[in-house]
Amino acid sequence: MNKKQRNMLARIIIALIMTVALFFIDATGWTRFLFYLIIYLIIGYDILKKAWLGIIHGRVFDENFLMAVATVGAFALALYEESGDYLEAVAVMLFYQIGEFFQSYAVGKSRRDIAALMDIRPDYANIEKDGKIIKVDPDYVEIGQTIIIQPGERIPIDGIIVSGKSSLNTSALTGESLPREVNSGNEVISGSINLSGILKVRTTKEFGDSTVSKILELVEESAARKSKSENFIARFARIYTPAVCYGALALALLPPAFLIIFNGAPLDFFTFETWIHRALVFLVISCPCALVISVPLSFFAGIGGASREGILVKGANILETLSKVKTVVFEKTGTLTKGVFEVNAFHDHNDNDIEPQKEQLLEYAAIAESSSSHPIGKSLQSAYGKEIDRKRISNIQEISGKGITATIDGRSIAAGNEKLMKQLGLVVCQCNTAGTIVHLAIDGKYAGHIVLGDVVKPTSKDAISDLHKSGITQTIMLTGDTRSVAEQTANELGIDKVFSELLPNDKVNQLENILRYAKEDNKVAFVGDGINDAPVLSRADIGIAMGAMGSDAAIEAADVVLMDDNPMKVGKAVRISRKCLRIVWENIILALGIKGICLILGVFGIVNMWLAIFADVGVMILAVLNAIRAMHVKKV
Repeated sequence: MNKKQRNMLARIIIALIMTVALFFIDATGWTRFLFYLIIYLIIGYDILKKAWLGIIHGRVFDENFLMAVATVGAFALALYEESGDYLEAVAVMLFYQIGEFFQSYAVGKSRRDIAALMDIRPDYANIEKDGKIIKVDPDYVEIGQTIIIQPGERIPIDGIIVSGKSSLNTSALTGESLPREVNSGNEVISGSINLSGILKVRTTKEFGDSTVSKILELVEESAARKSKSENFIARFARIYTPAVCYGALALALLPPAFLIIFNGAPLDFFTFETWIHRALVFLVISCPCALVISVPLSFFAGIGGASREGILVKGANILETLSKVKTVVFEKTGTLTKGVFEVNAFHDHNDNDIEPQKEQLLEYAAIAESSSSHPIGKSLQSAYGKEIDRKRISNIQEISGKGITATIDGRSIAAGNEKLMKQLGLVVCQCNTAGTIVHLAIDGKYAGHIVLGDVVKPTSKDAISDLHKSGITQTIMLTGDTRSVAEQTANELGIDKVFSELLPNDKVNQLENILRYAKEDNKVAFVGDGINDAPVLSRADIGIAMGAMGSDAAIEAADVVLMDDNPMKVGKAVRISRKCLRIVWENIILALGIKGICLILGVFGIVNMWLAIFADVGVMILAVLNAIRAMHVKKV
């Protein structure tokens, strides 16, 4: 609880004690008025001040103005009637402040929960100097410098382990509680907590570009991106508040004027008294606090709850659009599969297994792909298993979507798909083994091909099934793989439709076609691994980057960033967004429904000031409590 909240709570307690004490004090006349006026000013001076400042600056019609007019008017009526019943005015202000305190505490708690969750920014980095470990500001650590992370410390900057072995707690980033085992050569990302051994890490980024900084920047900016629902409520409040003020004025003046003109009622304050009281009740009921507070709070809580699960949503507008997704398009490699290819076979130009030449094929393929970051290239290098002498290779040319040509040991080598071989004017063998095929040509002659199989993630099939159960009407897979491999994977996972043999630009074009035929309320999400899918992620209604820890491209291009590589998180993200939107509409219907009924009853004098307080403060508290539910998404 902050200082402002403690101050408000103290004022509420003092006002309550003084109000209760007045029931036991026999105060009458001006003494009674002064006692209640003191209580009123203790509890409501800030509201009166805000209302006055609003009038001065031309922002007249807001909830502070409504409360000020209603309570001052109630005081004035009690003085005129000499009834001594000032409790209504004090009670309206007191319960309004209780409601304000409650929503302030609820919002503050949500912010603190999110702040604690995202409290991953390290305060220092350890470097070794003159045999001693000293702490320095992470901003001053340069790329390539070695830092030391001791047990219990948070990794400050992304890097590669040069020595040491440990377990890392990545729960603040991924939402997963299981530790991740790491050792020399593994990449580590900032924000993770070192649980056991001492690690020496060579930094690969500056602190400002590290994962932890990117994530914090993303979360901080998400609050500024408002949804259509929030913008609608803001516009609605700007029209609604002046309308009810003028409505209250009309209620106070028009019925008495009608009675005076047509019924011959006397032109005195008594004729207006009943209607002025109803107008004041009308003002209390009409305060739009429940909507103005609960709708943004619902989105804020939803974004915070998703963050806790390792799902970073870039704004309330994204969360709202995500709830309308009906079609999910997946990129295959690294998203539904591990992106780890295993060499399954070597075939010659007749599709026969070859033994003597396989070592040469694998060696040339691995060397040719030694500069590639593509999963296939890395898998070939891993299968080769030997240190690659980069002096042996020259004239490297990467042909997008086709493969690589290079000169190795003075020989012309081409390694890639069938399209590359056709570009070189070579006839390839049609392989009958399902898998990803890397064809090789040596000195302009077709030499054979290597068959690699991509490993499907263990949760991919359940993820697709989960999406269908969640109301997703169509799942689609885009891949550069051959038709046979793509269809085999799609059938295994239960994907509805598959498009294969696509170049990077073809994926964008194919997504354009999917978007073109989608209905207005059928939003399309694209899920990629975030490294080479930036153009498609940006073009989709919702771009979801998966397994994106440390990927700047993913965090920049995607609308939603899943901090681990579990496809099950896609369905969870959709369900979280739908729960949040459901809560938003529950609050809108609750607030407008109850206020609408009470406003009509107030016009006819059926609702008194106490029921008006419930219609305002009570509904606000119910809406805020409901909004907080959006943060609890563990079991969604």
